[in-house]
Amino acid sequence: MSRRNVADILCIGCQKGSTSWLHSVLNSHPSTYAFPDSEPVTSTSKEAHFWDWNHKRGVEWYRDLLMPPDPSRLSMDFTPEYACLNDVQIAECKALNPTARVIYILRDPLARAVSAIRMHMLWRFGKDHADPLRLGDTLYSFVRDAKLAQHGDYLRNLRAWRRHYPDLMVLNYEGFHTDREGSVRRIFADLGLDIADADPERMARLMTSRVWASEPFAMDRAALRFLHGLTWRFRLDAQNDLNLRFAEGERLLGG
Repeated sequence: MSRRNVADILCIGCQKGSTSWLHSVLNSHPSTYAFPDSEPVTSTSKEAHFWDWNHKRGVEWYRDLLMPPDPSRLSMDFTPEYACLNDVQIAECKALNPTARVIYILRDPLARAVSAIRMHMLWRFGKDHADPLRLGDTLYSFVRDAKLAQHGDYLRNLRAWRRHYPDLMVLNYEGFHTDREGSVRRIFADLGLDIADADPERMARLMTSRVWASEPFAMDRAALRFLHGLTWRFRLDAQNDLNLRFAEGERLLGG
Protein backbone atom coordinates (compact mmCIF):
# COMPACT_ATOMS: atom_id res chain seq x y z
CA MET A 1 0.00 0.00 0.00
CA SER A 2 1.45 3.38 -1.02
CA ARG A 3 1.14 6.31 1.36
CA ARG A 4 0.26 9.84 0.28
CA ASN A 5 1.58 11.55 3.41
CA VAL A 6 4.63 11.30 5.61
CA ALA A 7 2.45 12.54 8.48
CA ASP A 8 -1.29 11.96 8.24
CA ILE A 9 -2.14 13.98 11.36
CA LEU A 10 -0.17 17.15 12.07
CA CYS A 11 -0.71 19.18 15.22
CA ILE A 12 1.09 22.52 14.97
CA GLY A 13 0.34 23.80 18.48
CA CYS A 14 -0.17 25.81 20.28
CA GLN A 15 2.72 25.22 22.65
CA LYS A 16 1.27 24.69 26.16
CA GLY A 17 -2.12 24.01 24.59
CA SER A 18 -2.72 20.36 25.61
CA THR A 19 -1.00 18.98 22.53
CA SER A 20 0.57 16.19 24.62
CA TRP A 21 -2.82 15.28 26.04
CA LEU A 22 -4.47 15.19 22.59
CA HIS A 23 -1.60 13.13 21.21
CA SER A 24 -2.12 10.58 24.00
CA VAL A 25 -5.86 10.52 23.32
CA LEU A 26 -5.41 9.87 19.60
CA ASN A 27 -2.65 7.35 20.27
CA SER A 28 -5.16 5.25 22.19
CA HIS A 29 -6.78 4.36 18.84
CA PRO A 30 -5.42 1.32 16.97
CA SER A 31 -5.57 3.13 13.62
CA THR A 32 -3.08 5.84 14.62
CA TYR A 33 0.71 5.57 14.88
CA ALA A 34 3.22 7.39 17.11
CA PHE A 35 6.81 7.08 15.90
CA PRO A 36 9.45 5.52 18.22
CA ASP A 37 10.87 7.77 20.92
CA SER A 38 14.18 8.98 19.45
CA GLU A 39 15.32 11.53 22.03
CA PRO A 40 17.33 13.72 21.87
CA VAL A 41 16.83 13.78 18.09
CA THR A 42 13.07 14.02 18.59
CA SER A 43 11.06 15.06 21.63
CA THR A 44 9.63 11.74 22.87
CA SER A 45 7.36 9.94 20.40
CA LYS A 46 5.26 13.05 19.87
CA GLU A 47 7.39 15.79 18.30
CA ALA A 48 9.52 14.99 15.25
CA HIS A 49 10.82 18.58 14.95
CA PHE A 50 11.63 18.02 11.29
CA TRP A 51 11.47 21.66 10.16
CA ASP A 52 13.26 23.20 13.16
CA TRP A 53 15.75 20.59 14.47
CA ASN A 54 16.09 17.86 11.87
CA HIS A 55 15.66 19.29 8.39
CA LYS A 56 19.36 18.68 7.72
CA ARG A 57 18.71 14.93 8.12
CA GLY A 58 16.62 14.96 4.96
CA VAL A 59 13.16 13.94 3.86
CA GLU A 60 13.94 10.22 3.83
CA TRP A 61 14.89 10.37 7.51
CA TYR A 62 11.52 11.98 8.26
CA ARG A 63 9.71 9.46 6.09
CA ASP A 64 11.44 6.50 7.75
CA LEU A 65 10.77 7.88 11.23
CA LEU A 66 7.04 8.21 10.66
CA MET A 67 6.51 5.07 8.59
CA PRO A 68 3.97 2.85 10.40
CA PRO A 69 4.53 -0.92 10.41
CA ASP A 70 1.04 -1.10 8.91
CA PRO A 71 0.89 1.57 6.18
CA SER A 72 -2.87 1.96 6.64
CA ARG A 73 -2.37 3.50 10.09
CA LEU A 74 -2.37 7.28 10.47
CA SER A 75 1.06 8.58 11.44
CA MET A 76 1.22 11.57 13.79
CA ASP A 77 3.62 14.48 14.24
CA PHE A 78 2.63 16.88 17.03
CA THR A 79 5.33 19.58 16.99
CA PRO A 80 4.07 22.95 18.33
CA GLU A 81 7.01 24.84 16.81
CA TYR A 82 5.52 24.18 13.37
CA ALA A 83 2.94 26.92 14.00
CA CYS A 84 5.68 29.49 13.40
CA LEU A 85 6.99 28.08 10.10
CA ASN A 86 7.40 30.40 7.13
CA ASP A 87 5.63 30.02 3.79
CA VAL A 88 8.47 28.09 2.13
CA GLN A 89 8.53 25.57 4.98
CA ILE A 90 4.76 25.15 5.00
CA ALA A 91 4.79 24.65 1.22
CA GLU A 92 7.33 21.86 1.68
CA CYS A 93 5.12 20.38 4.40
CA LYS A 94 2.18 20.44 1.98
CA ALA A 95 4.25 18.68 -0.68
CA LEU A 96 5.19 15.92 1.77
CA ASN A 97 1.76 15.73 3.41
CA PRO A 98 -0.77 16.80 0.76
CA THR A 99 -3.86 15.32 2.43
CA ALA A 100 -2.81 15.55 6.08
CA ARG A 101 -5.29 16.79 8.66
CA VAL A 102 -3.75 19.77 10.43
CA ILE A 103 -4.86 20.67 13.95
CA TYR A 104 -4.19 23.98 15.73
CA ILE A 105 -5.27 24.29 19.35
CA LEU A 106 -5.61 27.90 20.53
CA ARG A 107 -5.39 28.87 24.19
CA ASP A 108 -6.02 32.11 26.04
CA PRO A 109 -2.93 34.14 25.04
CA LEU A 110 -2.12 35.29 28.58
CA ALA A 111 -2.60 31.83 30.09
CA ARG A 112 -0.49 30.29 27.35
CA ALA A 113 2.29 32.82 27.93
CA VAL A 114 2.27 32.19 31.70
CA SER A 115 2.40 28.44 31.17
CA ALA A 116 5.27 28.76 28.68
CA ILE A 117 7.28 30.94 31.05
CA ARG A 118 6.68 28.50 33.90
CA MET A 119 8.07 25.75 31.68
CA HIS A 120 11.22 27.81 31.15
CA MET A 121 11.41 28.53 34.89
CA LEU A 122 11.36 24.78 35.52
CA TRP A 123 14.19 24.23 33.06
CA ARG A 124 16.31 27.02 34.56
CA PHE A 125 15.56 26.80 38.29
CA GLY A 126 14.16 23.31 38.95
CA LYS A 127 10.80 22.40 40.42
CA ASP A 128 11.64 23.50 43.99
CA HIS A 129 12.08 27.17 43.04
CA ALA A 130 10.02 29.29 45.43
CA ASP A 131 10.67 32.99 44.65
CA PRO A 132 7.95 34.76 42.65
CA LEU A 133 8.90 35.92 39.17
CA ARG A 134 8.98 39.71 39.10
CA LEU A 135 9.07 42.35 36.41
CA GLY A 136 12.65 42.71 35.26
CA ASP A 137 15.48 41.19 33.27
CA THR A 138 14.76 37.59 34.26
CA LEU A 139 11.19 37.86 33.00
CA TYR A 140 12.33 39.58 29.81
CA SER A 141 14.83 36.80 29.13
CA PHE A 142 12.06 34.22 29.50
CA VAL A 143 9.87 36.21 27.08
CA ARG A 144 12.66 36.02 24.48
CA ASP A 145 13.57 32.38 25.14
CA ALA A 146 9.93 31.25 25.03
CA LYS A 147 9.34 33.16 21.76
CA LEU A 148 6.08 34.49 23.14
CA ALA A 149 5.45 36.82 20.21
CA GLN A 150 5.84 34.08 17.60
CA HIS A 151 3.84 31.42 19.43
CA GLY A 152 1.14 33.87 20.49
CA ASP A 153 0.48 35.39 17.07
CA TYR A 154 -2.33 32.98 16.23
CA LEU A 155 -3.75 35.03 13.38
CA ARG A 156 -0.43 35.25 11.49
CA ASN A 157 0.19 31.56 11.99
CA LEU A 158 -3.31 30.58 10.90
CA ARG A 159 -3.20 32.72 7.77
CA ALA A 160 0.14 31.22 6.79
CA TRP A 161 -1.05 27.65 7.26
CA ARG A 162 -4.48 28.16 5.70
CA ARG A 163 -2.89 29.27 2.44
CA HIS A 164 -1.81 25.64 2.08
CA TYR A 165 -4.31 23.81 4.30
CA PRO A 166 -7.61 25.72 4.05
CA ASP A 167 -9.44 22.99 6.00
CA LEU A 168 -7.12 23.29 9.01
CA MET A 169 -8.96 22.34 12.22
CA VAL A 170 -8.99 25.07 14.90
CA LEU A 171 -9.78 24.00 18.46
CA ASN A 172 -10.35 26.07 21.58
CA TYR A 173 -8.22 24.75 24.45
CA GLU A 174 -10.93 25.63 26.95
CA GLY A 175 -13.30 23.22 25.22
CA PHE A 176 -11.08 20.36 26.41
CA HIS A 177 -11.98 21.35 29.95
CA THR A 178 -15.60 22.48 29.65
CA ASP A 179 -16.67 19.64 27.32
CA ARG A 180 -13.80 17.19 27.12
CA GLU A 181 -15.81 14.20 25.93
CA GLY A 182 -17.68 16.18 23.30
CA SER A 183 -14.46 17.75 22.03
CA VAL A 184 -12.78 14.37 21.71
CA ARG A 185 -15.74 12.86 19.87
CA ARG A 186 -15.73 15.69 17.34
CA ILE A 187 -11.99 15.34 16.74
CA PHE A 188 -12.20 11.58 16.22
CA ALA A 189 -15.13 12.05 13.82
CA ASP A 190 -13.28 14.73 11.86
CA LEU A 191 -10.32 12.37 11.46
CA GLY A 192 -12.58 9.55 10.28
CA LEU A 193 -11.89 7.44 13.38
CA ASP A 194 -14.48 5.54 15.38
CA ILE A 195 -14.03 6.50 19.02
CA ALA A 196 -15.53 3.16 20.02
CA ASP A 197 -12.34 1.46 18.80
CA ALA A 198 -10.09 3.44 21.17
CA ASP A 199 -8.63 1.68 24.22
CA PRO A 200 -11.39 2.19 26.83
CA GLU A 201 -9.16 2.02 29.92
CA ARG A 202 -6.63 4.47 28.54
CA MET A 203 -9.36 6.83 27.37
CA ALA A 204 -11.01 6.74 30.79
CA ARG A 205 -7.74 7.76 32.46
CA LEU A 206 -7.11 10.55 29.97
CA MET A 207 -10.60 12.00 30.37
CA THR A 208 -9.75 12.88 33.99
CA SER A 209 -6.06 13.76 33.73
CA ARG A 210 -3.45 16.02 32.17
CA VAL A 211 -0.33 14.75 30.44
CA TRP A 212 2.04 17.67 30.99
CA ALA A 213 1.08 20.37 33.51
CA SER A 214 3.34 23.33 34.20
CA GLU A 215 4.70 23.83 37.70
CA PRO A 216 2.60 26.51 39.49
CA PHE A 217 5.47 28.95 39.99
CA ALA A 218 4.34 32.29 41.42
CA MET A 219 4.43 35.55 39.46
CA ASP A 220 3.81 38.94 40.97
CA ARG A 221 1.01 41.11 39.64
CA ALA A 222 3.30 43.50 37.77
CA ALA A 223 4.74 40.57 35.81
CA LEU A 224 1.24 39.31 35.00
CA ARG A 225 0.10 42.76 33.89
CA PHE A 226 3.16 43.04 31.65
CA LEU A 227 2.33 39.70 30.00
CA HIS A 228 -1.31 40.76 29.70
CA GLY A 229 -0.24 43.83 27.74
CA LEU A 230 2.19 41.83 25.64
CA THR A 231 -0.53 39.37 24.59
CA TRP A 232 -3.46 41.78 24.34
CA ARG A 233 -3.28 42.14 20.55
CA PHE A 234 -3.38 38.37 20.14
CA ARG A 235 -6.51 38.20 22.30
CA LEU A 236 -8.22 40.85 20.19
CA ASP A 237 -7.24 39.06 16.98
CA ALA A 238 -8.74 35.82 18.27
CA GLN A 239 -11.97 37.57 19.22
CA ASN A 240 -12.40 39.77 16.17
CA ASP A 241 -11.06 37.57 13.37
CA LEU A 242 -11.53 34.03 14.71
CA ASN A 243 -14.61 34.53 16.91
CA LEU A 244 -12.86 32.81 19.82
CA ARG A 245 -13.49 33.79 23.43
CA PHE A 246 -11.21 32.88 26.33
CA ALA A 247 -11.70 33.05 30.11
CA GLU A 248 -8.44 31.69 31.55
CA GLY A 249 -6.59 34.99 31.45
CA GLU A 250 -9.31 36.82 33.36
CA ARG A 251 -9.11 34.21 36.10
CA LEU A 252 -5.33 34.64 36.31
CA LEU A 253 -5.79 38.38 36.74
CA GLY A 254 -8.53 37.88 39.29
CA GLY A 255 -11.19 39.36 37.03
